[in-house]
Amino acid sequence: MFDGFELDRVDAGEVSLRVRYGGEGQPVVLLHGHPRTHTTWHRVVPLLSGSFFVVCPDLRGYGQSTLPPDAPGHAQSSKRAMAGDVVALMRHLGHDRFSVVGHDRGSLVAFRTAMDYPDAVRRLVVMDGLPVIEHLERLNEAFVRTWWHWWFLGQTDKPAEAFISADPGRWYRTPSPAEMGADNYADVWAAFGDPAVVHGMCEDYRAGLRVDRAHEEADRTAGRKIQCPMLLLVSADDDLDIHGDPEAIWRPWTAGELSSRQIHSGHHQAEQAPDELAAALREFLGRPDSHQTA
Repeated sequence: MFDGFELDRVDAGEVSLRVRYGGEGQPVVLLHGHPRTHTTWHRVVPLLSGSFFVVCPDLRGYGQSTLPPDAPGHAQSSKRAMAGDVVALMRHLGHDRFSVVGHDRGSLVAFRTAMDYPDAVRRLVVMDGLPVIEHLERLNEAFVRTWWHWWFLGQTDKPAEAFISADPGRWYRTPSPAEMGADNYADVWAAFGDPAVVHGMCEDYRAGLRVDRAHEEADRTAGRKIQCPMLLLVSADDDLDIHGDPEAIWRPWTAGELSSRQIHSGHHQAEQAPDELAAALREFLGRPDSHQTA
């Protein structure tokens, strides 16, 4: 995996991030989702690194990145905190402006990075994600039945960690090593066996249902919107349309260009459709900025 890429640990202030980076060209950060690590991108980065400087971190609390002690309101796992990690990481690598791509939970971090650091984010790609508040304001039986893990991982009365870590193999389900890639499979399953990572993943969901929602509500009240061009990538065989047209739901959050396209895969686009995904990313991320097209 990641031939020619550097494997590093970067001090981002509150946390130490495990990160791989390499390639040449415009900088782009790829942010994984739950329950993966940065290795989920292993089939995509060779297709991007000829045109982009690609940075793939483990999110705080995931994989081998650390997580600070629990804070009131689960703020240590907020997407605002994770967005700060992304900016600190990129500045460490010498880049004050970059594009950011996020999948699943990583899409929430990418979204928050664009909202909180508009001068830093050149282009935003969201893969299979919506703002948390858009889900929570549309709660219905179909959503709760299908996305029930949000409530299991996010509740605190009977913390999920005790049940998951007692037998990770009964909770987590992944494709085979051949389907995922043997090293990616091994990395993810090593993370599942670490109780600290299981806790970090649960805290991610707890923050999502509380502090992340509050941040989004404040943004909407203040009229803050995404300023950069945004691309929404929706898996053909997933259910992001459970609330209706995802692009229509995103539109009020954007002040500029918004486009969407389908990727012919299940939820894990990077593992299941790397060629199609990489082509979509190259086309969108490689466009010149608007001020360059006059």
